[in-house]
Amino acid sequence: MTREQLTNTPTQLLLPGALGELFVAAQMTGTLSLADRHGLQAAILDPTLTPEDRQTIDRLLRAIVRGKIQICDDVSTLSNS
Repeated sequence: MTREQLTNTPTQLLLPGALGELFVAAQMTGTLSLADRHGLQAAILDPTLTPEDRQTIDRLLRAIVRGKIQICDDVSTLSNS
C-alpha cells in the first residue's frame, strides 16, 4: 500500500526552488503564514526531498525556535500594493 493510499490525499510535489523562496520571504517579513506552513508541510512529506531542501527546512525551523520568525494566522504575508 502506498503512502497516498494510506493518507487518502494526493501526493504534493514541490516546485523547484520553492523552499528557498519560502525561507527568504519568511526572513524578510519575519513571519510564516498559513500558506507558507502548508507549503512547508508538503515539503516535509515529499519523499524526493533533497538534502539541501532538508537543510533549508532545518534552518527555517531553527529561526522559528529562536524567535527570529513568528508564526501568524494570516493566509498570506504578500501585500496587494
